[in-house]
Amino acid sequence: MSLGTGLQSRHSKRSTELLIPALLGGLILVYFALPFVTFLSRTGTTNIVAALSTPAAQGAIRNSLLTAPVSTAIATVLGVPLAYVLARRSFPGKRLVEALVILPLIIPPVVGGAMLISAVGRFTPIGAAAAAVGLPLTDSLLGVILAQTFVAAPFVIITARAGFGAVDERLEQASRSLGYGPLSTFWNVSLPLARGAILAGISLTFARAIGEFGATMMVAYNPRTMPTRIWVDFIAGGIDAIVPLAVALLGITLVVLAAVQRFGRVPTVIDK
Repeated sequence: MSLGTGLQSRHSKRSTELLIPALLGGLILVYFALPFVTFLSRTGTTNIVAALSTPAAQGAIRNSLLTAPVSTAIATVLGVPLAYVLARRSFPGKRLVEALVILPLIIPPVVGGAMLISAVGRFTPIGAAAAAVGLPLTDSLLGVILAQTFVAAPFVIITARAGFGAVDERLEQASRSLGYGPLSTFWNVSLPLARGAILAGISLTFARAIGEFGATMMVAYNPRTMPTRIWVDFIAGGIDAIVPLAVALLGITLVVLAAVQRFGRVPTVIDK
């Protein structure tokens, strides 16, 4: 048997081995794509621009575009340092910290919202104190930010930790040996080298925040964000009533998807 024939035989065998996995995978891909296709087919019967020009829709868009970046910034400023500590240090209680990071991802969002209300609701010490100085933590934009940050922050922490974990510690040690302190090393060495994962995590955090519904509905049903406005419109008018805002939210999500693909692969679990 010639070399070329052997290679063709192995390639054919490999293709046959992948046939069943490919067919099964194709079924789930069709399942993913079908809702998009059928939903977007409704856009031809709706004046999206006119619907998005209504005061209710514009208010929801404005609230979402105001709160989601703030939530993302809070998650990034507080979460990236935590991610670095988790990537570089072992300490008592580390598994508990990791569990606390993952917990908001796995509990139902409405349960997370209920937990937030029990902590910062208007009848709690924290909530009452905040309301007394004119900063209510529920039924306000602050409440929206609290809900978004709670459910979305784990994304940037998890991805940033994986990014820092992939950085060769010898490079940080070399920086320290040249006289740079811990903060300078973090800022000039660790952070740039983990930048791709961090930016991907920031993108995912923003997407999760702007699309958050369950916790937001519990903590701050008013003022409306895009997801809560979609729910109200669906109750009042069905699927066709939500097409404009849903398409706008989908457009934002697609932009985030492009950003994530640009910055690289994003891990979904904390590496042990």
